[in-house]
Amino acid sequence: MENPFKKAVKDEKNTTEIEEDVKAQMESEENQEQNEKEEIISETTNDDDNKSDDSETIEVNPLQEKYDTLNNQYIRLAADFDNFRKRTEQEREALLKYGAESTLKKMLEVLDNFERGLKAIETVDDCEKVKECYNLAYKNFTDVLTKSGLETIKAEGENFDPNFHEAVMQTPTEDYPENTIIAELQKGYKLGDKVLRPTLVNVATTN
Repeated sequence: MENPFKKAVKDEKNTTEIEEDVKAQMESEENQEQNEKEEIISETTNDDDNKSDDSETIEVNPLQEKYDTLNNQYIRLAADFDNFRKRTEQEREALLKYGAESTLKKMLEVLDNFERGLKAIETVDDCEKVKECYNLAYKNFTDVLTKSGLETIKAEGENFDPNFHEAVMQTPTEDYPENTIIAELQKGYKLGDKVLRPTLVNVATTN
């Protein structure tokens, strides 16, 4: 007959071996599960890094495109400005050189009338005829200047204005209010608001 004590010891040994096998299997499964977790974490980190790199690439490209666009716009603007500057200089030079062209063309008619008048009075002894020719030429001349924008500055009887008048004489008098222009000594002219020459005047003062 088999010894019951030995059988119990054997059964206990088998149970211990089984427990150790189960424990080893569980540890193996835990290690495998841990490794899988670490692989997942590693893959997630790598994906995040790749996404970060892609994000940086996406951010750099639009900035470069914007820089290129602005740089091209600046180059075109600089070229346009240089062309404008050159064109303005050419127009300025032309204005200085030919600015009086329109007025001179109008003056040619006046010159023609003076030449006709000179020929007409060569054989004329009548002073009235000479006077008539002179008045005609003078009127023609002043009409051309007026059409060109020339204006006579009003003076006699006006209040003295240093912007338009130049007082070269002052006469104490009670016949006129103080600072009234009592005589025009030389006509003054203006072009629009610009004074070409002030009128020389005699101004009334108090005694």
